[in-house]
Amino acid sequence: MPRQVDHEARRRQIAEAVWRLATRGGLENVSLRQVAAEAGVSARLLQYYFGTRDQLLLGALEILNADAEQRARERLMHLDGTGDMRAIVRGVLLEMLPLDAERRSRHLVHVAFFVRFLADESLAAAVRHGPRALEDLVTDLIEQGQKLGRARPDVNARAEAAFLLAGAEGLQASMLLGQRTPDEAVALLDHQIDRIFEENDSERSA
Repeated sequence: MPRQVDHEARRRQIAEAVWRLATRGGLENVSLRQVAAEAGVSARLLQYYFGTRDQLLLGALEILNADAEQRARERLMHLDGTGDMRAIVRGVLLEMLPLDAERRSRHLVHVAFFVRFLADESLAAAVRHGPRALEDLVTDLIEQGQKLGRARPDVNARAEAAFLLAGAEGLQASMLLGQRTPDEAVALLDHQIDRIFEENDSERSA
């Protein structure tokens, strides 16, 4: 019988090759041929699964983000249904920090994509107007906290969510460069979160 191919596994194999190249030297000059060689497949097969070079980069980023979302969901699962909006917001923000090897590697790949997108307007345009899913999520969590009387009623939930996410993104770079330790970064996030939610030290867990 002909061997059945796991197409999702093959797409992941190729995407992981893109990620490895990204962390080693960036994506500015990465070619389809280089990705094919790194993945151990033919250039023809790579094009079959992803199409053009731009489609390959966007596809690899999509798989990376889906992975990150799944990991975050697994780590936050124990908070589901607790009504602890502060802890859930904190957990979402901690997913954005390179606090372990897996998250550090993911953020390094994101940095490479960011630099590539700055240099390529067509790629940047493809992601510029994407949905702000994280901002929507954190906004909703803050609003739920307000309804439950656990968050300050006078804050603008949308503005606070955008500020928290921007702060977490800024901390990514300083941590990757070794300018801030994980403890320092987490303390800064806690300081900002405590501006919004009623502080309760028993709720904190890294």
